[in-house]
Amino acid sequence: MRKLNVIIADDHPIVLLGLLELIERDGRFNVAGQAVGSEGLVQLLEKQPVDLIVTDFSMPADSPYGDGLRLVEYLKRHYPSTRILVLTMVSSPLILTRLHELGVAGIIQKRHLHNEIETALNAVIEGMEYQSSESASKSLNDSLLTLSERFAKLSPKEHEILRLFVSGKSVSDIARGQKRSIKTISAQKISAMRKLEVKSDQDLITFCLEANIFM
Repeated sequence: MRKLNVIIADDHPIVLLGLLELIERDGRFNVAGQAVGSEGLVQLLEKQPVDLIVTDFSMPADSPYGDGLRLVEYLKRHYPSTRILVLTMVSSPLILTRLHELGVAGIIQKRHLHNEIETALNAVIEGMEYQSSESASKSLNDSLLTLSERFAKLSPKEHEILRLFVSGKSVSDIARGQKRSIKTISAQKISAMRKLEVKSDQDLITFCLEANIFM
């Protein structure tokens, strides 16, 4: 059986070195290239197609390819036959669900990298999708309720409030523009976030911006 060629990408040299050692320990894989950002990753892919990409989710985004969901979407569009394992510290169900919908081979929480990389590589060899033990229970719920279904649960007012909030307006700004109380706007925003299973403003903004929702 031939070795599968891999490109790894992470903007932290220590993580990159650790990842290199962990993968090369597995005789079924050969690390064909390393990158510290999305631009370097794509440049390597343009020179040599590989079987697997292992990339950090959050890297410097000052490149034409960005990072996060934008990068994964680019990779899936231009290299559809290449499997992708994503390393992340993100726990937002919205973002994790979107990654699964994009068809990544698996998601590994960075804090569990040393414990989970071998199992994830085994899944790649077997042509299966890897699910970390930490996200298994979340993934079950995510599979039952797609993102579009979650957004469909929003009332028109909740949808409009989130749109305005993601565009940069504060709750006070929205209340003033809608001629409603801050308390009412805040309650509707919280209700919308609960329906979307988002726990923080940052998770909400990150997902909507990267997935081009409300854009």
